[in-house]
Amino acid sequence: MSNRQVKSIHPALRDDIGDLVTRRPVPGPGLEQVDPFLFLNHHGPQHYAPNNNGLPFGPHPHRGFETVTFILKGSLAHHDTGGGENIVEAGGVQWMTAGRGLVHAELSPEAFKREGGDMEILQLWVNLPSRLKMTDPHYIGVTADQIAAETLAEGVTLRPVSGTDGAPISSLTGVMLGTVEMASGSGASLPAPAGRNVFFYTVRGSVRISGEEVPEYHLAQLGDGDAVEVSAESGALILFGHADPIGEPVFAHGPFVMNTREEIVQAVQDYQRGLFG
Repeated sequence: MSNRQVKSIHPALRDDIGDLVTRRPVPGPGLEQVDPFLFLNHHGPQHYAPNNNGLPFGPHPHRGFETVTFILKGSLAHHDTGGGENIVEAGGVQWMTAGRGLVHAELSPEAFKREGGDMEILQLWVNLPSRLKMTDPHYIGVTADQIAAETLAEGVTLRPVSGTDGAPISSLTGVMLGTVEMASGSGASLPAPAGRNVFFYTVRGSVRISGEEVPEYHLAQLGDGDAVEVSAESGALILFGHADPIGEPVFAHGPFVMNTREEIVQAVQDYQRGLFG
């Protein structure tokens, strides 16, 4: 077994959206993407008082990629023009394939706005290859009890949402994604098949990869190998995944991710003509 080594470490930079605490490790200085992982927004953790306005993500369009949203604390209501609609509570995940295009909204449910509470959400954008960018939109909301816990070692629990046997979501491109929870003093070897790109972000706590520290709110860019040797002196939570790199040009503009400028222009025109529903 060949352990992957840390190539570089990237802090999540603060980029608050109104009163919503937001950190973003990618894209950022020195790291445009971890192909096919394009973008991560870490919202919170923060506490909302009763009678709050909730999340600010009203109706907006997407084309050409997928959004994967982990609700760590609180709850999130989703609605899109492809017919997807539900509320996912803490521990659940929303996976939306924008494909050829749709409009969606991600808002706090009325109960959360009325009562308040803790909120923490991770949203990751996953690119699609050119052959799938115009695929049919699709949405699935997964509850916490649908995500099986897999013990990798004493005190280390993987909760995969895609890419493993028994995971509740079947990714179009074979992407593996999940969270890894680590107890104090624990360690494990995380499977990461050679040739695939690894996404590794420390959500809470601090961990070490083959001895090198990856602090809270930092993303580690890793070299090749077939495993990630990780340890934690204190408790930690990691957003972890791996996928085959796409290796195609990325041309992004706001909520659209395509391969060329011409495709972006077409996406904008299609949205303006009402073709996203």
